[in-house]
Amino acid sequence: MRKALNEALYAFDEDEVPVGAVIVYKDKIIAKAHNQVERLCDPTAHAEIVAITSAASFLKSKWLKDCALYVTVEPCTMCAGALILSRIDKIIFGASDPKTGAFGSKVDVNALRLNHKIKVKSGVLERECGQILKDFFKKKRKYNKKIKNDSG
Repeated sequence: MRKALNEALYAFDEDEVPVGAVIVYKDKIIAKAHNQVERLCDPTAHAEIVAITSAASFLKSKWLKDCALYVTVEPCTMCAGALILSRIDKIIFGASDPKTGAFGSKVDVNALRLNHKIKVKSGVLERECGQILKDFFKKKRKYNKKIKNDSG
């Protein structure tokens, strides 16, 4: 999870929502990613999606069997769908996402009758993973308030 947190810090520094992800196969990191939505002007460029693409390329397979995703924030429904389609075995996440989390916070995709279930562990380095998000949005609000005050 520390490597995923490092990826989230890269996102923070790039003014992206600070989410980081790594995918592990046989105790080896095979993919690292962070959000790139702003940079790529792509609403699907979430850390999880970028990591899935990288891991699939590394394995030369559309299936991520025997892989685990470590991600700083609970995946959204888009990412959850992609993770199910990739057949990843396990997800370990830090902070829950009460607004869009798809593994128990807002919805639980594992409760749906789909063709694949994912093992989930939550709360790993939860405080650190949540704090980087709080710091990011606090900075954004402060910046937006300054812009508003400077323009009016």
